[in-house]
Order: sequence, then structure tokens, then C-alpha cells
Amino acid sequence: MPTNVLVAYGTTNGSTAEIAGTIAEVLRREGLTAEALPAGAVPSVAAYDAVVVGGGLYAGHWHKDARRFVRRHRKDLARRPLWFFSSGPLDPSASERDIPPVPGVKRAMARLDVREHVTFGGCLREGAKGWVARMILRNGKGGDFRDFERIEAWAVRIAHEPALG
Repeated sequence: MPTNVLVAYGTTNGSTAEIAGTIAEVLRREGLTAEALPAGAVPSVAAYDAVVVGGGLYAGHWHKDARRFVRRHRKDLARRPLWFFSSGPLDPSASERDIPPVPGVKRAMARLDVREHVTFGGCLREGAKGWVARMILRNGKGGDFRDFERIEAWAVRIAHEPALG
């Protein structure tokens, strides 16, 4: 029976949800059962054998829904293979070098024995919610910096982890 993987995410404008959806799609293509769900909509992780948690970065913090998900399910997450990802830099830096997790994510990684964390570029488009997002766009700093080839390669690596075999 295929391993059942949850890809939970916290997002404000949908960019991180698209990354999570891509990860789940690749995991399915690699023979696993996987679904991407908003972190705030997951009542339990009991039905899942492994979990990937992602959050958009806002002012140096992971999205509140991702943080709350990890806190709420920490005991169950500690008993499962677990990976984290962040999305956020609005420049090509995430594709050019490894960007370490923000401090709050780093602390959660240590407590939960997270197997790996990766930061992907973010995406901010016209019509984004929030005053800060509108200011960033007004200053010409928006755009789509997600590298879907890199995202897919990371998901393939997860699918072939011995813990999921």
C-alpha cells in the first residue's frame, strides 16, 4: 500500500498553496498517496504516514497557519517523517543559494527532528492581499520567483526517502 503523505501549507495569496500542490502532485506521480491541504483545515495527521509542512515568509516569520499547525500537531508530527519548506524571497536568491530557515522554523526543526528544510522563491502578483504586499508591488518588487523544476526535484527526493519505502 502506498505511503500516505500530507502536504500542509500556510499562505495568504496562494503562491505557497501552488508549491504545496506541485509537491503533492509529484509525490503521487512517484507512487505515493498525497494531498495538499491548507494547514488550518487539517484536524488531525493520524491518517498520514509522513508530512510536509510549508509556509510563506512574512517579515521573517513563517505564515501563522503553518506555525499553528506545527504547534497543534507537534506530538503526532514528532512520530512521522517530516519535511519543511518556506517560500518567500522576492528575488532569485533562493535558486542561487541555500537560504537557511528563519529562527522560528529552525527551532521547530530541532524539536521535531525535521529531515530537511528548503526555501523556495516566492511570488507576489497584482491584487495581493495586505497593505505590505501592496507597498511591495507599488515599489516594483513583485514577481514570480518560484523555481518549479527545483520544487519538483525536491519532491522526487522526498518520494525516494528510505523512510517512505
